[in-house]
Amino acid sequence: MPTATATAPTASRARTRTGGPQDDSRLLEHALGWTLVVVLAMLLTQTGLI
Repeated sequence: MPTATATAPTASRARTRTGGPQDDSRLLEHALGWTLVVVLAMLLTQTGLI
């Protein structure tokens, strides 16, 4: 059964993927995060909560 051992790493690799964000989009993630922080700060300042 050499085919069963050859497909085992592929099958286990496919099971470990969760469909989460990729590691190569760190710049976009940081830019969107800081944009959210700035928009939230502007909203809180305009409403007088800070």
